[in-house]
Amino acid sequence: MATIFYEHDANPEALKGKTIAILGYGSQGHAQAQNLRDSGCKVIVGLEPTRPSAQQARADGMVVVAPDEAAKRADWIHMLTPDETQAAVYEKYVQPYLHPGKILGFSHGFSIHFKTIVPPNDVDVVMIAPKSPGHLLRRVYSEGRGVPSLIAISQDASKRAHEFALAYAHGIGSTRAGVLQTTFREETESDLFGEQAVLCGGLTSLIKKGFETLVEAGYAPEIAYFECLHEMKLIVDLIYEGGLGRMRHSISNTAEYGDLTRGEKVVGDATRIAMKKTLADIQDGTFAREWIRENAQGGYNFAELREREQQHPIEIVGAQLRGMMSWLPGREGKKPAEAPKGEAGTQAKKVAVNA
Repeated sequence: MATIFYEHDANPEALKGKTIAILGYGSQGHAQAQNLRDSGCKVIVGLEPTRPSAQQARADGMVVVAPDEAAKRADWIHMLTPDETQAAVYEKYVQPYLHPGKILGFSHGFSIHFKTIVPPNDVDVVMIAPKSPGHLLRRVYSEGRGVPSLIAISQDASKRAHEFALAYAHGIGSTRAGVLQTTFREETESDLFGEQAVLCGGLTSLIKKGFETLVEAGYAPEIAYFECLHEMKLIVDLIYEGGLGRMRHSISNTAEYGDLTRGEKVVGDATRIAMKKTLADIQDGTFAREWIRENAQGGYNFAELREREQQHPIEIVGAQLRGMMSWLPGREGKKPAEAPKGEAGTQAKKVAVNA
């Protein structure tokens, strides 16, 4: 069982007088920077001044300086740029100013675990990884609550790295909910596996295969979309709120029986074997080397894969159907999008049959 830390375990005074530089102002950057500031920490944001994110940070009341200036001024440098750019950002802006006694922080262990970044031995290297998107981290903090985080120590040069990391977790609000002890290796490998095998890769493939199966069998693409994608949120919300048991309690007996008797036939032992291979590729660095090589070569395969997915029929029919849903974010007050009669479904059916 993981060790869990709460408010009474943290010493916020450990960060008193320290300047924390947040490099990056995306999903996690904006939330962590603002939460830390509102907790009384001295925070600066390291961004190129012409970037739109720099303008947003200033609008949010943050102090924004160039990345190298932020690293120079800071006692704590927290890397919140994408995995694929972190090594370059570190080498160009951080490494020259990473002097003894400083703290290098992360919210994902990829760069340290796979050694795209190798810090000097005389600095603390820590991770505080919130288990939520940044917008939720910020919103929940503003409501006086917190989201759980993971905490890990890679280097403890000061012999106070855990104390500092827990104080940071306190600053973003996570000790209100609970902070779980882990390692860079465990966080990185489990996170990548979850994304690839279940949360993103596994889920999107399952949705598409279900959609394609129904359409190829002659069912309307619109009906297939609702059954295989739209209603997914309803089920996931129930699971999120109370586990698989709550979901099964809330659905019909027919649905539950189908779940218990057919689910393993669709996602069964063959899937488990594929999952084990996916995990092995993560553990031995195969995926990391592939991802690093993909970016070093310009990301052309990644771009092609993205483009192909955007043309999938489930996206075509989905765009039309979501236009009917005025309650979705960004659609308040808008009229349903219109397409020529029958066009969305016909086009989606053609693509699905030819996929």
